[in-house]
Amino acid sequence: MKRDVVTNQLQTTIWQNEAERLAFAELANVFYAREISHLSQLADLARMQRLLKSLPIYVERAARHIVQGDIPIELDTQNACWLSPIRKQPSVDPLKTEGYFKQAGKLGLVVPILHKDEVYCQLFMDSLDQLSENSVHCNQYGWFHLTGEHRENPNLRLLKPTLALMTAACCGHQWKLGKPSAPRLLTLREMLLASSINWKDVKKAKLNLRQPTT
Repeated sequence: MKRDVVTNQLQTTIWQNEAERLAFAELANVFYAREISHLSQLADLARMQRLLKSLPIYVERAARHIVQGDIPIELDTQNACWLSPIRKQPSVDPLKTEGYFKQAGKLGLVVPILHKDEVYCQLFMDSLDQLSENSVHCNQYGWFHLTGEHRENPNLRLLKPTLALMTAACCGHQWKLGKPSAPRLLTLREMLLASSINWKDVKKAKLNLRQPTT
């Protein structure tokens, strides 16, 4: 009974107009198809069952946050992705990165993560969940020095968040052999993270933020 009440309240909040209803349905359909395909490849059956059980909650939350959010990027609801022109590869400045995270590194801050190897240069997103004197910990990617270097993986680097970088990360921008490549599709967790960015000032964390854990 309680679940029915919550669902009815949610629907009343969501369905402001037919456009929002359609956008929500399209996003949810794509999220389900994308995540089920991903989960089907997991070898850990217990983990797969646990994630499948919680999947409806995260799909609904992501679709609702995106439809009702204020993300200032063009949204393609049929493919569940954001669209923005791809520009040059991100530059790296360890001193600026260190200065920023010493002053502004806060729990819950959504940050851009650069992955670069011999072939690809890609942008990802993560959030800060631990802080120490000389390093910060990202929920998914682990510990980084304040200068941006990862403690263990030389291909990963933490970058200072800027509007251009966060937009590129949300759009899945990547470069292959130094040239722009087709954008990658974001995971459901990344789609949720995008709605957690403080778009009025990406260098500051949103207040009272619940971080996605999928």
